[in-house]
Amino acid sequence: MKPQLVIFDNDGVLVDSEPTAHRVLSEYLTELGFPFTLEESYRHFLGNAARNIHTVVADRYGGTLPADFTARCHERVFTAFKQGLDAVQGADTVLTELRRRGIPYCLASSSDHAWIDLTLDRTGLRPLLPPGVVFSAQDVGGVGKPAPDLFLHAAASFGTEPRDCLVVEDSPNGVRAAKAAGMPVVGYTALTPASRLIGATSFITRLTGILDHLDHDR
Repeated sequence: MKPQLVIFDNDGVLVDSEPTAHRVLSEYLTELGFPFTLEESYRHFLGNAARNIHTVVADRYGGTLPADFTARCHERVFTAFKQGLDAVQGADTVLTELRRRGIPYCLASSSDHAWIDLTLDRTGLRPLLPPGVVFSAQDVGGVGKPAPDLFLHAAASFGTEPRDCLVVEDSPNGVRAAKAAGMPVVGYTALTPASRLIGATSFITRLTGILDHLDHDR
């Protein structure tokens, strides 16, 4: 059955921000005396809220990050984004086609609105994702994925039942959040192997594959 609402994650799904963000994050953590490789950063932090970085560092090293770590890390990432950031290949094609077909869509990210706004503005996706269809964990009291709150809020904003939504996610926490919300979820495997997206109902290797998925549901 055709979904009544398609919900996209942002980082790694619509915006190709993950390589830059994780390079900066791993370099900053290493600089602070808590070494993480780029691959380890992906494995531990992809799709996690910023506060979880503190927990992982404490568990792995028994150390404590500076109180201003999140703010300073964001500053570094924002600076890197301003030097160059691209949309995921096919993102504009997918959103334009959904609009043409009359299928509502939105973005739901654990990142704050400042982060989301910067990525959409830098990649040129803003015209396809105006403020009314962009949701942040800030909108639900800062509760990010894997809690279902953000996805449920997005669905409620469109007056859509969770079972009638379709989520596109590339992180384990995102998939968990969608499943907890009672929503079917397509796993996007460009950065995360399908074996880590446990609970996804199907998988795509390129973003435009979501259009093929919708064609099969007609």
